[in-house]
Amino acid sequence: MQATRKRQTNNIQTSSQNRKIVSRENVSSEKSPKFHLDLWLWLTLENWILDFGRPIIMIVLPLEWFPLNKPSAGDYFHMAYNVITPILLLKLMERSPKVLSRSAVYLCIITLVMGASIHLVGDSINHRLLLSGYQLHLSVRENPIIKDLKPASLIDSFELLYYYDEQLGHLMWYIPYFLIFFLYFTGCFTQTKEQNVIPLSGWLLLGPSALYYWYLVTEGQIFELFLLTFVAMITVVMLQQRKGLRPDINGLFLLGTFTVTMVLVVVWVTYLWNDPDLRKKYPGLLYVPEPWSYYSLHIKDSH
Repeated sequence: MQATRKRQTNNIQTSSQNRKIVSRENVSSEKSPKFHLDLWLWLTLENWILDFGRPIIMIVLPLEWFPLNKPSAGDYFHMAYNVITPILLLKLMERSPKVLSRSAVYLCIITLVMGASIHLVGDSINHRLLLSGYQLHLSVRENPIIKDLKPASLIDSFELLYYYDEQLGHLMWYIPYFLIFFLYFTGCFTQTKEQNVIPLSGWLLLGPSALYYWYLVTEGQIFELFLLTFVAMITVVMLQQRKGLRPDINGLFLLGTFTVTMVLVVVWVTYLWNDPDLRKKYPGLLYVPEPWSYYSLHIKDSH
């Protein structure tokens, strides 16, 4: 009898301890995660330096340092971007409060690297064409250095290069890129109301981050993809609000960044809405000119 009572007492104590552990886990899971300052900072820095800085470093450095038959400084920047960005995105997904499909994440990363690598080759050759007089605000066949090529079939080859660089490469690069952010965002919801405020460090990063994504959306000609991602994020917010959930601190930062990006794109399009030369290259209702085309048309020759 005494042994039975001892076992019952031990079972009661064990179940009580287990309930305490579970309750502590529930409390900790309801708390908002910390702001991922390190990851958001590194993403912002490498985006600005390795992606936006690529064409600038090629303009600044003397051409003699990087012969046309060798990789340029911008190419090395692009190589570093193709390695660092997937690592940072994987680290971000590891911190997702929601368990995501590993297969989906790995497929996105592999496709992103492949698309960015295709773009690396196309962009490298495109830079050398610019040094030879290629004009970005004109189509391939309308460029003076292209339209007089003999035999004429060479023009088709340059159009294929443009397709790999500006279309296929961009799609394979940016579709998984924004899909990863969307998947991460779907897990950034909590019932906790406290601490769901972007810290000062987040506000300081939000502006530069949004400005980079404005450049990415306009120069990459992926406004439709960005718009679809943004609308999907807003839809998720509305659906989660019905369940009493709201974005956590990192979800708010990502949503705020994309919101400011959308505003910047609208301002950019409004400013260049009546530009006849850019209108010719970017026909259609979704008119979003590339910043480097604007530079080639209105700024380059004015210096």
